[in-house]
Amino acid sequence: DNASYYRLLPDDKRYYINDTGTGNTFNLSHARVIQLVTDSLRYWVNELHVDGFRFDLGTILAREPNGFDNQSGFLKACNQDPVLRTVKLIAEPWDCGPGGYQVGGFPPGWAEWNDRYRDTVRDFWKGEAAASELAQRLCASGDLFNHYGRRPWACVNFVTAHDGFTLQDLVSYEQKHNAANGEDNRDGADDNHTWNCGVEGPTDDADTIALRERQKRNLWCALMLAQGAPMISGGDELSRTQLGNNNGYCQDSELSWYHWDLDDRRRGFLDFARRVNGYRKRHPNLHRYAFYDSDPDAVHPDRNIVWFRADGKRMEAKDWEDGGWMRTLGMFLNGMAPEIRSSDGRCVQDKDFLLLLNAHHEPVAFRISYELYHSGWRVAFDTARPYLPVEREAVKRNRIVDMAPRSFVVLSHER
Repeated sequence: DNASYYRLLPDDKRYYINDTGTGNTFNLSHARVIQLVTDSLRYWVNELHVDGFRFDLGTILAREPNGFDNQSGFLKACNQDPVLRTVKLIAEPWDCGPGGYQVGGFPPGWAEWNDRYRDTVRDFWKGEAAASELAQRLCASGDLFNHYGRRPWACVNFVTAHDGFTLQDLVSYEQKHNAANGEDNRDGADDNHTWNCGVEGPTDDADTIALRERQKRNLWCALMLAQGAPMISGGDELSRTQLGNNNGYCQDSELSWYHWDLDDRRRGFLDFARRVNGYRKRHPNLHRYAFYDSDPDAVHPDRNIVWFRADGKRMEAKDWEDGGWMRTLGMFLNGMAPEIRSSDGRCVQDKDFLLLLNAHHEPVAFRISYELYHSGWRVAFDTARPYLPVEREAVKRNRIVDMAPRSFVVLSHER
């Protein structure tokens, strides 16, 4: 029943509407098509014990005759279904059709890939993103997702994915190198927001290698310590490279394989990534239950998230307006904020955190504000010193944190 299961050109029904870029588009406006899809999903959950689904070109799921509708029949069917509403439903919220870009447009119960996070964080560590844009992305992009009663986990943050560069290649290449794909390097994205740290591709230069490793740690911390749900591309923790190929779907060769024989450099990054991930898991302040919204019940004056300049003063309106020049920023996370919950939903308290991000190419002396206690701060992570023991080193009495060029420092404070 071709006319029921696929969307056809209204003036010539011999041809398919191609909003997917793969030749045709499933017609989820039809009741029987919805039934087929939901029956299949339930089978995979009940019989195969699948925990959830990520839908490629997810806008297709809610594409009605008049365009995207976040109250479409399929989305409603999932939200009321006693099986499907309990599993993870993740949309890649764009397709190739008109009005296809729908980041933040899905209803409660759905999570979405956030490419705005990806591009902003990549640009920041290159030294190009505005501070105001970065602040939104570190707070689970409330400007995009804080509506309809949604939670921060609806925002799926990612730096890399199966499409595009790996993390290792992200800091090693500025141009795609897809000749091996057989399409004369025409395939794959051209706009990648990458920086090769001064050399295109592999190098033996020790300074370049050290900078690339620090940039990888910066990107990893920005991903794992931002509010929202982090998505890791498999193999990034192993420093996997595709030698600059950003469209390796057609490769079944050493270009796309995982290599488990890690050298000291790769083992060092894997160890750092593990420690950051474990730290995030232990601290609910780093993955809050609700969006930050200047809750009046917060114990800290004014807000439960406060932004600071490197001189220790609070960010003001003019700082955000002129934020295009700012490369150093501090993000205070109050450990007594009401948005902090345990895994079973109870309000809990946690440590205070101060995340210091320096994308400047020179060292920066970051002064901790008088508002944030005179002592007791400890260094949890410093991407310029990856082997520093967690929370062993105390901040000096003068409240100055010496930040290396292009580095990320995480401070914790026990009340």
